[in-house]
Amino acid sequence: MVSGGTGGSGDGPVTVMTMAPEKTRTTNKPGMPAMAKTYARWVNKGGGINGRELNVITCNERNDSVGAAECARRAVDENVVAVVGSYSQYGRSFLSPLEAAGIPYIGGYGLTDDEFTSPNSYPVNGGQPALLAGLGRELAKNCGPVTLVRPDTIAGDGLPVLLDAGLTAGNHAEAGDLRAVEDATEYSRHAEDAIERATSDPTKKGCVVPALGDRTNTFMDSFRRIAEDYPAVRTATVLGSVDQSVINATGRTYEGAYVTGWYPASSDARWDAMRDVIQKEAFGDNRIDASDAGVQTTWIAYTVLEKTIESLGDGEVSARTVRRALDDGLKIETGGLTPTLSWAFQDLIAASGFPRVINSNVTFQVVRDGQLVAARKGFTNVSRILENAG
Repeated sequence: MVSGGTGGSGDGPVTVMTMAPEKTRTTNKPGMPAMAKTYARWVNKGGGINGRELNVITCNERNDSVGAAECARRAVDENVVAVVGSYSQYGRSFLSPLEAAGIPYIGGYGLTDDEFTSPNSYPVNGGQPALLAGLGRELAKNCGPVTLVRPDTIAGDGLPVLLDAGLTAGNHAEAGDLRAVEDATEYSRHAEDAIERATSDPTKKGCVVPALGDRTNTFMDSFRRIAEDYPAVRTATVLGSVDQSVINATGRTYEGAYVTGWYPASSDARWDAMRDVIQKEAFGDNRIDASDAGVQTTWIAYTVLEKTIESLGDGEVSARTVRRALDDGLKIETGGLTPTLSWAFQDLIAASGFPRVINSNVTFQVVRDGQLVAARKGFTNVSRILENAG
């Protein structure tokens, strides 16, 4: 197997890993490793990065802590330069082996607090913390009682605090916290409980916020049937639980729903470069959906990797030199998909609970006529809410 580190000759392959859950009973993100392979094919057809071939290893972390740790140990054994554009809710399981080996974790999905505390983590978005804080701030303007439906998992345990931070920033009462089994096949009881809580104030329309990853759609099936017997409530969620592909498959289930995202809406022209690469290098691969937040995050993470390696010129490319370049304040542009990214100390926000956050911007979107569209122009920064939550 090719070593991840290369010497100064400038022509040795660079090996990285992308890991994500596939073929599990809960959340699956097959588009992320598929996008990583697609990016590598595109880069290598153009001569590689500074003449170096990009070699991508993919690993199925199976959506469990053992699988996540196994992927990390494999990354160490393969001597990868970085783990890039990946998804796992078991941050401590995979970050500990990476930290011990000095391997950077670039552009994780942002599911766990560990991704925003580990010095080896270089997040490209504000993760679930920013999405929920932003959503809470938005819902405070328009909602009566709010009910959060979230997984009964360690990762899920952090969600109520973040949503409540946004709600209270808008002078709104905290949300009701409704825990649900992550891999349930139906959610009738949870849907009924959520609606009853959201309709407890007859003077103002309440809001239900399902944040169950891939199971959000299962919840909405139950919700849609039960909601017919109750006063109207709004629904709202975060990107990753719902994207355009889900909306396309479910008719009018999400019509009018609020959604917070990290990036511009998938129809935005700033995604044209990614769509072009998918068209050329992965045409017909139905694992890759350009509207999927995981695919988008992987694209941005590999953009960071490529520009970091380019900054090293003909010098050594290794986990150590990549980390050093990022720590020294290398500034990376992503074509407007994010603000300029830089992980120098002065670029970190002052959120004690999330010290590695550098991009606390979110976008507000709404489902209109079956399409996720921008609810307002540009990004909204939620760093102050995160600082208070932390």
